[in-house]
Amino acid sequence: MQPAAARVGETPSMSDTAHKANMLARVILNPTQEKRLLAGHNWVFSNEIREVFAESEPQAGDLALVVAASGHELGLAFYHPHSLIAARMLTRSPKEPIDADFFGKRLADAIAYREKVCPGENAYRLCFGESDGLPGLIIDRYGSILVLQVLSAGIERRLDLIAQALCALLKPQGIYLKNDHRTRSLEGLPLECRTLSGVVPEKVPIVEGGLRFTAAIGEGQKTGHYFDQRDNRAYLRPFFANRIVLDLYCYTGGFAITAAKAGAKSVLAIDSSGPALTLAKENVKLNGVERTVSFDEGDAEKALDAFALLQQPFKPDFIVLDPPSLVPAKKHLPKALRLYAKLNSQALRALPRGGYLATAACSHHVSREDFVLMLRNAQAKAQRAVRFVSLRGQSSDHPILLAMPETEYLHFALLEVL
Repeated sequence: MQPAAARVGETPSMSDTAHKANMLARVILNPTQEKRLLAGHNWVFSNEIREVFAESEPQAGDLALVVAASGHELGLAFYHPHSLIAARMLTRSPKEPIDADFFGKRLADAIAYREKVCPGENAYRLCFGESDGLPGLIIDRYGSILVLQVLSAGIERRLDLIAQALCALLKPQGIYLKNDHRTRSLEGLPLECRTLSGVVPEKVPIVEGGLRFTAAIGEGQKTGHYFDQRDNRAYLRPFFANRIVLDLYCYTGGFAITAAKAGAKSVLAIDSSGPALTLAKENVKLNGVERTVSFDEGDAEKALDAFALLQQPFKPDFIVLDPPSLVPAKKHLPKALRLYAKLNSQALRALPRGGYLATAACSHHVSREDFVLMLRNAQAKAQRAVRFVSLRGQSSDHPILLAMPETEYLHFALLEVL
């Protein structure tokens, strides 16, 4: 495999533009393995491949033609000879050119969708990888600044085409690469964070649902702001009124500020990250809720222990529990579910009758069924009567492919203690 640095910005080969059949690698599947693809899934795993035909040894990110064992051509994909996800489908049309126009059209469609689901907003997830037909490409928009995460070798090799399309469509002030996600190592890609084009400031002001935030570009978690909880923050507004709110794992204050602006009596927000809390305090001032929101730097799990034992003078009747992903790989799922159950049972113990728990889990390894069962286990451990008020998921700017469960990663519930 070529060194990753040599692949960044590489000019697409003729196989990308002309689709000469004899130049494309042909990925032949094992018998019956095409069923999942025909149903709409977009990944081919390495153990589903019978053989690969190519004029020369395929390189990571090469374009390939995926073919059923029967000989039926299923479409074009990014191929990776050394990854568990061996092929990522791009199109079901074997002769569609994968060129500048292709990427421009896909990105234009992604922008048009966000204009429908986020009307009047200019800060959101602009591209969500496979869900937008661009496997391994994440784009978050912060007004005139775009932040990209590239998670596949195929996208990495065509980064110039994608940047050109984005500049033509949006004319951004700057494009930043935040390529520090651990999944890049699975594709043989280096970890790096840098400005790709234009000028990118360290901090960018954004507005979400009328609330003002400052996002730290290139620092912290995700790309600087949790857009995936946008719809859930808006949903909770009527429930926050006149409540005493405990916001655990508060990060930069998204839920805490929403609660304060929605009429909460007081909000205590806790996070272990000093830099995140510094930015959260800035966001509190931007929204004029300094008298309502206070912060504590500490371990949320330990704090929850104390609240569950009723050892704190602060008595919340609304708890927001939004921990980071606890499931880096599927093998960690059982342990993670036990920890999720522990955290949620402690939160339920800490709440009075009539109190609310807004709780989330963010990992595609946790299914909706896993999440609900975990909450039932937590309720049983807490020995509290609880009812579902709502069962929700990620914001609509993170679309879910019905045939691809991996695109659904955030589960969210609002519970009421009876």
